[in-house]
Amino acid sequence: MPIAVYVLGLAVFAQGTSEFMLSGLVSGIAADLDVPLSAAGLLTSAFAVGMVVGAPLMALSSRTWPRRRALLLFLAVFVVVHVVGALTPSYGVLLATRFVGALANAGFWAVALTTAVSMVPDRLKGRATAVVVGGVTIACVVGVPAGAVLGERWGWRSAFWAVAIVSLPAVLAVLRSIPGGRGTDTGAAPVPVRDELRALTGPRLRPVLLTMALVQGATFCTFSYLEPLLTRETGLGAGWVPVSLALFGAGSFAGVTVAGRFADARPVAVVATGMTALALGWAALALAAGRPALALALIPLLGMLAFGTGTALITRVLGLASGAPTLAGAFSTTAFNLGATVGPWAGGLALDAGFGYRAPVWVSALLMVLALLVAATTAKGRRSRAGERRPSAVQRSARGRL
Repeated sequence: MPIAVYVLGLAVFAQGTSEFMLSGLVSGIAADLDVPLSAAGLLTSAFAVGMVVGAPLMALSSRTWPRRRALLLFLAVFVVVHVVGALTPSYGVLLATRFVGALANAGFWAVALTTAVSMVPDRLKGRATAVVVGGVTIACVVGVPAGAVLGERWGWRSAFWAVAIVSLPAVLAVLRSIPGGRGTDTGAAPVPVRDELRALTGPRLRPVLLTMALVQGATFCTFSYLEPLLTRETGLGAGWVPVSLALFGAGSFAGVTVAGRFADARPVAVVATGMTALALGWAALALAAGRPALALALIPLLGMLAFGTGTALITRVLGLASGAPTLAGAFSTTAFNLGATVGPWAGGLALDAGFGYRAPVWVSALLMVLALLVAATTAKGRRSRAGERRPSAVQRSARGRL
């Protein structure tokens, strides 16, 4: 595996820490800025909205730029907005910095995913994807719990400062390791945007992208409100929040690693198994939330299933979207973060409706049921179309006589 692929994973680690760390900081942000808990949770949604909008927009804007320049620009913007976020006393400004930071993160993701898979042979594309996504899971293991500890001891702003500082080594690593060429570095003319969009909006990819959005919506719905669930429903002290986040991250890392090994060979089986287990797992966590030992045991398992399934879905999209070398990573990022937008929003609605702190977990289970229905309907339609194309025994016999 080229060292540049691991460098991209390092940069994603810094950005992933920012994306996920609010799950351990929402109560502190809400108290400091005098806003409701659901409003603090919407900071995660704002980041996700920026990712949804920014992924295709930034990918299109930077498609003719040298890769290294694009990645460095996105990282620089990311650092600046975190410094502003750490300094501002305004919820509105903080919300805006989350959105702008997400635009930069989305651009980085879109370029990083296509860059990583273009540098390896087909048999290693799943592993290259897993290395890049693995940066997020390491962020869950190390960065997010560390952010929660910083927030507990020195306030939530210290976590924003830490993200800005940790991003600086990633800037240097990208500068030294990433090729500076344009596009896909193949020397061929870039694929027209219209052709890429046609490939990405075809009947094979639409249901996969929708399924990815639903799976990630389920993940972020619970993850965004994990801290109040554990401290107010499970009965654990605030010191258990970083531990729980680390457990989730450790499970996520294991899931990405396993998916990277098997997603290339058996993507459909990995996705189907993971989705079914997630539907059952989120329901189990909702039922077991009042039992600390059982809840803590389920958290790493759900992290493994969520990110393992997500990695397999990204690999599936990149494999099916060979006709869209620039926008495939962007659409994967958009679908991923569309779920991250809808999930916390839906969980916040359930909380505001007075259904209790377990409500977001039940919403996660419902989203997984919807994802399974989409997958089942798609598979049924595919089999039906295949049956219509396959000649019957009478037709084969008539052709033989002719």
